[in-house]
Amino acid sequence: MTFDPHWLAYPLLGVAVGFFAGLLGVGGGGIMVPMLTSIFLSQGVPKDQVGHLALGTSMAAIVITSLSSLRAHHAHGAVLWPVVRRITPGILVGTFLGTFLAAQVKTAFLAIFFAVFMTYVAVQMLVGFKPKPSRELPGTLGLTGVGLGIGGVSSLVAIGGGSLSVPFMTYCNVKVQHAIGTSAAIGFPIALAGTLGYLLNGLGHEGMPPLSIGFIYVPALVLIAVTSSFTAPLGARLAHKLPVATLKRVFALVLLMLCAKMLADVFG
Repeated sequence: MTFDPHWLAYPLLGVAVGFFAGLLGVGGGGIMVPMLTSIFLSQGVPKDQVGHLALGTSMAAIVITSLSSLRAHHAHGAVLWPVVRRITPGILVGTFLGTFLAAQVKTAFLAIFFAVFMTYVAVQMLVGFKPKPSRELPGTLGLTGVGLGIGGVSSLVAIGGGSLSVPFMTYCNVKVQHAIGTSAAIGFPIALAGTLGYLLNGLGHEGMPPLSIGFIYVPALVLIAVTSSFTAPLGARLAHKLPVATLKRVFALVLLMLCAKMLADVFG
C-alpha cells in the first residue's frame, strides 16, 4: 500500500466535521461532501463517480461522528428516546431506498441538489429561522412518514438529518436543546442505512480508487472518523456555552462557499 499525500487532509477535515456535528447537530455532511469531492477529483476519481463516492464516504464517517455526538448529548439528558424509537423505522427505510435513487443519477444532478439544499440550510441559519411552536409531535404513523422524508433527503446530501429534524421538532414544541440532542441520535440510523446502501450500490463500479468498498473510500473514512470522534463531544459541550446563533451564521457562510467550490469543481 502506497502512502497518498491526500490522506493528510482527512484528519483535519474530521476535526471540523466532529466539532460542528456536536455543536449544531448538523451531521457534518455539509462540510464533508464538498471537501471530499475536491480531494477525490485531485486523486483522479472520474467525475461521473466522484459525487457518489463523496456521499458514501461521508455517510460512513457520520456513523462514528453521530455516535460520539449522540453519547455526549445523552449525557446531558437532551435525547428524547421515545421520539427516536418511533421515527427510526421510517428513517431506515427512507435513507436506504434513497441511496438506490442516488446511484442511478449523475454526479452533476447530485451536486446541484446538494448545493440547492445546503443553500436552504444556510439561509435558514443566516436569518435565524425558528418555526413558531404551534403543535405537538405526531403519533407513531406520522413520525414514520416524517422519518421517510428526512431519510430520503438525507441520503441524497449525506447529512445526519439535523437541518430537517431540528426545525420540525422545534415546530412541534420540542425544546431546542432536546431537538438538537434527538437529532444527533436520529443521525445514527440515517448514517447506518446510508452507509449500507452506498456500499451495496457501489460494488463493481469501475474508476473507484484503491482501498474503496463500494462507494466508500476507506482511508478517508478511518482518518475522518478518528479525529471527529474526539471533537464531536467537545462541540456538544460547548453548545451550552458558546453563542450558537452567531456560530450558525458563520457556519452558513462557510457552507455557501463550500457549495460554490464544489459546483466549480464538478462543472469546471
